[in-house]
Amino acid sequence: MAMPRRLNMKFDGPFPNGAYLVGEVGPVLDFNAGKRPDGSMPQKIDEESGLPVWTVPVLDADPEARKNEKTVNVKILAKHQPVPPANETGLPFVPVEFVGLIAVPWIDTNGPRPRLQWSLTASEMIAPQTAAPAKTSTTGTNSKAAA
Repeated sequence: MAMPRRLNMKFDGPFPNGAYLVGEVGPVLDFNAGKRPDGSMPQKIDEESGLPVWTVPVLDADPEARKNEKTVNVKILAKHQPVPPANETGLPFVPVEFVGLIAVPWIDTNGPRPRLQWSLTASEMIAPQTAAPAKTSTTGTNSKAAA
């Protein structure tokens, strides 16, 4: 059986508890290309789609995620710099969903032993389409309101 290099995923696969922007959208620099005459690095272009690659840091809202897995960078393939959805929550972090999510495995050789990691790429960043259900604690209070 041949496995595809890229695995199509639904948003709730890697982010079952939601995701929140914790930084700015920025270009991914192509360190394999030569520097421009002004000394800057060109933006990376996705080999398959031909689109520029952007990146955004995202907080994974999974309460069981380990400390080093709480924040991940999601790449977005888009002709123009993606604009985050409006933050209507009053929180410092913007809730988002990613459309056209693809996971690509890679081996991280940094550290004492190699580890399998996943690179997440999306075609679009949008406001969440469904509100997460409010969880009620054993005291009967809404835990989302308390957070």
